[in-house]
Amino acid sequence: MSDSISVEVCYALKERQEVVRLKLPAGSTVQRAVDASGLLQKHPEIDLAKTNKLGVFAKLVKADTVLRDKDRVEIYRPLIADPKEVRRKRAEEGKVMKKGGGLAEA
Repeated sequence: MSDSISVEVCYALKERQEVVRLKLPAGSTVQRAVDASGLLQKHPEIDLAKTNKLGVFAKLVKADTVLRDKDRVEIYRPLIADPKEVRRKRAEEGKVMKKGGGLAEA
C-alpha cells in the first residue's frame, strides 16, 4: 500500500471552476485536503463552519472523513434559491393561469 494519495479539491464559481490537485499522506482527511489546497485563502467567502458544505464525488461528507486515492473533494456554494420553494411558486402560478388568470373584461 502506498504512503501517499492523489486527490482533487474543487470549488465551482459562477463563471469557472477551481481545481487543485494534491498529493497527501495516506489517511488524510477532507479538512486537511481543503487546507492544503489554498482555496480558503484564495476565496475568503468560503465559510465551512456556516454556509459551505463539503462532499466527495457529490456525496455530502464531514470534514473528518478519511480520503482514498483519487477522491475529488468538492466545496459547495450555498443555494441562492430553495428549489422546493421555486417549484411551489411555479405550480401556484400555473394553477392561476389555468383558471383564467388574465384580466377580466368589463
